[in-house]
Amino acid sequence: MAFKTRITELLEIEHPIVQGGMMNVGFAEMASAVSNAGGLGIITALSQPSPEALRNEIERTRSMTSKPFGVNMTVFPTINSPDYKAYAQAIIDGGIKIVETAGTPAVREIWEQLKPHGIKILHKCTAVRHAVSAEKAGVDVISIDGFECAGHPGEDDIPGLILIPAAADKVKIPMLASGGFGDGRGLAAALSLGADGINMGTRFCATKEAPIHDNVKQAYVDNDERGSFLIFRNFKNTARVGKSPVSEEVVRRLAKPEAKFEDVRELVAGTAGKELLETGDLSKGVFWAGMVQGLIHDIPTCEELISRIVADAEAIVRGRMAGMLV
Repeated sequence: MAFKTRITELLEIEHPIVQGGMMNVGFAEMASAVSNAGGLGIITALSQPSPEALRNEIERTRSMTSKPFGVNMTVFPTINSPDYKAYAQAIIDGGIKIVETAGTPAVREIWEQLKPHGIKILHKCTAVRHAVSAEKAGVDVISIDGFECAGHPGEDDIPGLILIPAAADKVKIPMLASGGFGDGRGLAAALSLGADGINMGTRFCATKEAPIHDNVKQAYVDNDERGSFLIFRNFKNTARVGKSPVSEEVVRRLAKPEAKFEDVRELVAGTAGKELLETGDLSKGVFWAGMVQGLIHDIPTCEELISRIVADAEAIVRGRMAGMLV
């Protein structure tokens, strides 16, 4: 059995489950495994060192799946800003038809570059007002990201239980629910709240095919729902990362009133995080992780995970919820 929603129809996928873009995780192995399992896999453009490398990664993914997959392009303040337009051109040249975007208003320049080529834009945002603005600008799908999420949850601190239906009340285009999703209960809840599918990041990190070290995958299993920290609140660039001795030290340093980014630069640098994911040495940096860690208890294949989520969601809709009707 499969759920048929506006997301499955628009993206031409079997299940309404999207793997969000994840820095240094969204490679061909990850995206192809999700797509082959019936979801939408996404490779992360900026995980590649150059636009040419992205072109090669697109082709490598295409050699591993015949099903739809997309590319993530996130425009955020970084230590060294990449040539975003060159990466977007690589996406166009690679024949990609689905792109997930996120970030500052500067991302609109990327939309303008992609849209003439018939590329569907899935825009990730953390506020209803931003979702409405993106819809007016012509994006095709909103991915509304609740406070529970890994990565950047925004500054409003609105959890998914409120944010998803609030966005559904205002947005007319298809919508994905993101942040805190990892099982069939979440999928059934998202559909009940007005979304057309779910976007998962952290949960896909704890799968067999995720191209990260087993030590990191085990950290997702070991951490519970309290196993994350918010950092960078001082700089209005809030980020949620997994609980570890390094992230605890970041929190300690940033708790000082006079704290500056330079105080934690070496701990949060992208190169340090990349080394952590590759070597499994959790002392090397920080890793992205959401509150959904409290629902992660195993490390299945992507096929097993997606099949289980869909089956459990169906059982809830057909059984538990239907059984409550009088």
